[in-house]
Amino acid sequence: METEYKGLKYEFAAKPDFGYVTVQIPHGETLKVEAGSMAAMDTNIEMKTKFKGGFSRFLTGESIFINEFSAPNGPGEIQIAPASPGDIEHLYLENETVYLQNSAFVASAMGINVESKWQGFMKGFFSGESFFLIRCQGSGDLWFNSYGGIIPIDVDGEYVIDTGHIVGFTDGLEYSVRSVGGYKSLFFSGEGLVCQFRGKGKVWIQTRKLQPFLSWIYPFRPVKDRS
Repeated sequence: METEYKGLKYEFAAKPDFGYVTVQIPHGETLKVEAGSMAAMDTNIEMKTKFKGGFSRFLTGESIFINEFSAPNGPGEIQIAPASPGDIEHLYLENETVYLQNSAFVASAMGINVESKWQGFMKGFFSGESFFLIRCQGSGDLWFNSYGGIIPIDVDGEYVIDTGHIVGFTDGLEYSVRSVGGYKSLFFSGEGLVCQFRGKGKVWIQTRKLQPFLSWIYPFRPVKDRS
C-alpha cells in the first residue's frame, strides 16, 4: 500500500526485517542514494557518483560515496536495498537537521545537504563503533536504515544509550560519550560505552548491535586444518 506523506512518492517492502523502498523520481528531479544501495531502476534513469567529505576524510574512514539518480527523460522509479539486514525509516525535513550514525544514511532528496561531521579523536577512538556522524540538513525526504528494528525515543531531559544502538538523533540534543562499569567492563566484556543525551528531541535506536553478533558467530568461522 502506498504511503501518504509530503515529498516524493515511495513505498516500503519487507519491513521491518529487510527494509526495501521504491521511490518515484519525477521528470527532471534527482535523488541521492548511498553508493551500492540501488537494487533496480527504470532504464530512463541516469546515475552519477558524488564523493562527499574530501580526500582527507576518506583517509580517516569518514567520507561517504553518494550516487545521484536523475530522470531527465521522464518520470521513473528506483528500488533501494540497504546493506544491513534491518528496518528502514522515512522523515520529511522542513529546514531541519538530523544526525545519523555513519552507516545509517540510505537516500535523500536534493534539498538535503549530506556531509560527515568529525566527532573528535577521543570520542571516535573509545567508542569502538566508528562513531562519527553524518549530518543531514535542509528540506525534503530522508531515508535511513538500521541493523535490526528501529525504535524512536522522545528525549526530554537526559537519556543514556549504548553507542552501538544509536541510529540517529535530532539537532538540538547535546551528547557526550562515556564509559560505564569501569575499564574491566570496557576491555574484557565489550560493554561499557554509552552516549548520554541532554535536552529535548528525538533519538532513533536499533534493536540489534553488530559487534555482539560478530562475537557470537566467531566460534563458527571456518578454520584451516594445519595438520
